[in-house]
Amino acid sequence: MLIGVPKEIKNHEYRIGLTPAGVRELCSHGHQVMVQRDGGKAIGLTDEMYEAAGASIVDSAAAIFAKAEMIIKVKEPQPVECAMLRKGQILYTYLHLAPDPEQTAALVKSGCTAIAYETVTDRKGGLPLLAPMSEVAGRMSIQAGAHALEKAQGGAGVLLGGVPGVKPANVLVLGGGVVGLNAARMAMGMNARVTILDRSLDRLRYIDELYGDRMTTLYSTVDTVEYLLPFADLVVGAVLVPGAAAPKLITRKQLALMKPGSVLVDVAIDQGGCFETSKATTHQNPTYEVDGIIHYCVANMPGGVARTSTFALTNATLPYAVKLANHGLQAMLADEHLLNGLNVHAGKVTYEAVARDLGYEFVPAAEALKA
Repeated sequence: MLIGVPKEIKNHEYRIGLTPAGVRELCSHGHQVMVQRDGGKAIGLTDEMYEAAGASIVDSAAAIFAKAEMIIKVKEPQPVECAMLRKGQILYTYLHLAPDPEQTAALVKSGCTAIAYETVTDRKGGLPLLAPMSEVAGRMSIQAGAHALEKAQGGAGVLLGGVPGVKPANVLVLGGGVVGLNAARMAMGMNARVTILDRSLDRLRYIDELYGDRMTTLYSTVDTVEYLLPFADLVVGAVLVPGAAAPKLITRKQLALMKPGSVLVDVAIDQGGCFETSKATTHQNPTYEVDGIIHYCVANMPGGVARTSTFALTNATLPYAVKLANHGLQAMLADEHLLNGLNVHAGKVTYEAVARDLGYEFVPAAEALKA
């Protein structure tokens, strides 16, 4: 199979879909890989490194999209990229379609086969291709929130860990999944007081067994959230409904419960955000203020630590990329977990939550592939 890796073009996105080691692995299976010139240069992955691994260097994204049978990316295709996709071509990347009707329509129109990293599953019911970036985003949420709390950034001027004689900040984490647990661990490491909310008692029990009284675990209800908001200096939104739009856990009215200069970090922004007042921002302009509350809603948070993120992502995505390259669409019919990653195929929406949220007819993935 001829595989193409274009340079990412989203604002301040420096990750790349494959490392040189990933290229070498695919080449060792007899495949060809094209990488766009300087695609990994910003994070120290040079064209020479890719060539040594067996890739050919191509000058433009247009040339890659025109020739490649499978496109491997990091972020969702931008409109100019969607316009270059074609029927029968495999797109393997993060998509986050539920809150993005424009991208969904463009993928449907293209006729391509679009596989979303974030909906591929594993035997334990986890999301193995989302997990590494969730780990990164969870950890980043605390350092980003701590920075936003500084007075010069518009925050209340609170040091997350406090100092002797001055109490530390209160950090509220909404969601005890991969993002939430990594956020809580980082906040604890900075000596903040951490409370984590979730609706799974099994998950809360697991977290409690890990950390005991170093972290407070509470069952998530509207009452609990409203009770805690007045005390919170930093709130991290870390909820996920796989493939679907994120639920809104804090309304604009509830912002009035918070202290001026408090910070909301919405890690669920890729799925539409879990705060009513959230809107996607970039690393260039990461924050904005609503009713005295600072919002950090960067839609590609792991792109801020692009080198770490690229290696972590390739470690997770590469085995599935090899399967797809070796067996084509049959790889999905042979692997139900990879099949769960199929969101769009030949003009059909094949992921139920996306079809429901955006008003498309849902066609089961296996049925669409066999049609």
